[in-house]
Amino acid sequence: MIKSVNILGVSGSIGTQSADVVKNLGYRVRAISVSKNIEIAKKYIADVRPEICAVEDESLGQALENDVFGSGVKIVYGQGASSVAASADADICINAISGFAGLLPAMTSLYHTSRLAIANKETLVAAGFFVKKTAKENGVELIPVDSEHSAIFQCINGSGKDVKRLILTCSGGAFYKKTREELQNVSLSSALDHPTWNMGGKITVDCATLMNKGLEVIEAMHLFDIPADKISVVIHRESIIHSMVEYVDNAVLAQLGSPDMRLPIQYALTYPDRTASLSEPLDLTKIKSLTFDTPDIVTFPSLALAYDAARTGGNAPCVMNAANEVAVEKFMRGEIRFPDIYNITRATVDAVPFSKLSSVDDVLMCHKKAAETADEISKSYSLAE
Repeated sequence: MIKSVNILGVSGSIGTQSADVVKNLGYRVRAISVSKNIEIAKKYIADVRPEICAVEDESLGQALENDVFGSGVKIVYGQGASSVAASADADICINAISGFAGLLPAMTSLYHTSRLAIANKETLVAAGFFVKKTAKENGVELIPVDSEHSAIFQCINGSGKDVKRLILTCSGGAFYKKTREELQNVSLSSALDHPTWNMGGKITVDCATLMNKGLEVIEAMHLFDIPADKISVVIHRESIIHSMVEYVDNAVLAQLGSPDMRLPIQYALTYPDRTASLSEPLDLTKIKSLTFDTPDIVTFPSLALAYDAARTGGNAPCVMNAANEVAVEKFMRGEIRFPDIYNITRATVDAVPFSKLSSVDDVLMCHKKAAETADEISKSYSLAE
């Protein structure tokens, strides 16, 4: 049976690769969404022929509607358009939207699909409990797309029985082995110079601060129902081992593969089956060494901050995520220095009082308050001052 798919955030790195994988598998695309990139939208309207294309930017959506008039594709646009795309009934929804913006479309999709292939870690960091609860109530499978969580998912193979520890591998980002002094005035271009992966800007900066790995620790907590203290991070520069699972008898299972996101994307779509993929095969004879190291949480304290938020629970992960999004955006605009991403995030976490979250509305209000607080705090770090 040909499966139907929605691709949310088709213009990003994961989104474009998802569209290529879906096309290669011969699946039918019901809906796609973009924020502003209508050139990518036009490409995939022609390439995968969705029934619906959603554009968050209203004026660009109107322009796209004129451009593709007569194509038979329904164009929806304006704030919340991605949730409209998520409401198209499909077998699988791929959530590749970057950042907290992916939360409401993810929640919407849980009422209109049987499987959510989730590449949006911020959704689980901020609202993991509610996502898991809603998915369970509606009988929706949550399948990870992140390479690390896909690796764990493949190693566990449907059962978390007898797991002692999860081991997330980490490339170390662009600034591995740098000192705190060397990081004071690094440029955006150097932060985006990832050693192995070609990804979007925000996630690449998160890799450089190690916040991305901290977010992944919290994501793994929710996906695999395991506390943060049973999740370890190890630096693995080659990005060949994508993560590992250690069992109570000390056996360690690892998933290896070329650093190519098309494999975890495809597995999230075809699970439990496997089929030939677009990803590069792994040639073990060309791998001269696999190295491992301990993360430097003194130089890169964002990872330790994420562990603290995970242990604290309540609103702490949501606050941390919101503040980090604000700070990363400001760094990418040249408004603050690289170390200030952590400084602003840490100060925001300290400034926002602890509270429990009782609903998705609470999560939305928490994110808004934390983002506003981070924006205010960032003024004291502004390079314009």
